[in-house]
Amino acid sequence: MIARVALTPDYSIARVIKGGWHLAGGHGRIDPRQATSDMAAFVEGGITTFDCADIYTGVEELIGQFRQDYPALAPRLQIHTKYVPDLSELANLTAASTERIIDRSLLRLGIERLDLVQFHWWDYDIPGWIEAALQLDRLRQAGKIAHIGLTNFDTDHVAAMVAAGVPVLTHQVQYSLLDDRPSRTMVDFCATNAIKLLCYGTVAGGFLSDRWLGGTAPVETPGNRSLMKYKLIIDDFGGWDLFQELLAALRRVATRYDTDIATIASCAILARRQVAAVIVGATSQAHLADNQRITDLRLAPVDLAEIDSVLSRRQGPGGEVYALERDRTGRHGRIMRYELNRPEPK
Repeated sequence: MIARVALTPDYSIARVIKGGWHLAGGHGRIDPRQATSDMAAFVEGGITTFDCADIYTGVEELIGQFRQDYPALAPRLQIHTKYVPDLSELANLTAASTERIIDRSLLRLGIERLDLVQFHWWDYDIPGWIEAALQLDRLRQAGKIAHIGLTNFDTDHVAAMVAAGVPVLTHQVQYSLLDDRPSRTMVDFCATNAIKLLCYGTVAGGFLSDRWLGGTAPVETPGNRSLMKYKLIIDDFGGWDLFQELLAALRRVATRYDTDIATIASCAILARRQVAAVIVGATSQAHLADNQRITDLRLAPVDLAEIDSVLSRRQGPGGEVYALERDRTGRHGRIMRYELNRPEPK
């Protein structure tokens, strides 16, 4: 059974969260019936916490449909969504427009209160991010939101929101064996302020898996932003050769536990300080059994030492959480989409 963690005395989540990004528009055709059937399998398997977002096209609606189709399972579900206003809208954001987006999420999901809303802001130079977070807190006090989280903020800006009185419960960040940016200052700050980390990218979009062991580096194509995004992280980490050394070490560890590389990669991050849960990008129930093993495994010191022998030679990525992605002129920022509430261009 999947382990759980209490974020507050009256709110607990599964330590493995089912991600929703891969069910969004732009990731190929999704069969709604199959998607909701898969959701049921995850809930029955103990993965009862789902991650989605206002900007994940169609995903809030799919979860809402699941709740209708499986009324006996719906009460077991915890739903974490996001509030991500488009870059072009930041300067004109109002309390009313924030409330409209929250109301839209409530309607799509078919619920009266959102369990957790995770807030993101694209450009710190545009003022209003603290006020937007405080508006979410007003909606919390009004009963539309139970808890407030953040996603992809750096330590200084999380600290500013905490100082302003925003009751930050969680912070969703990219954290993997390849990308250790949260370990620099974020983990210590969150530990001091009772903020738990919810981690995505723990398998680097599938790169940290047996599929890529011994393989050649992929050709980067503009049509696959996920492939490009994590390939850039591998480049920063130290390049394809060092990445292959990491995969080989993970394979040796995985063999000792009769499991796969992806499970070991997620298990290693789940064991790190302040990490409450890892988010698995599951499009189907094909890997449900592997996902269930993540909370069962306890890596021994010899396993961690073998992995660390490769990690000790990392070169990057450098800087604060999400700083590379915020630089719209840089390698990472140029492939990002900052207007995610708009449909994909034809």
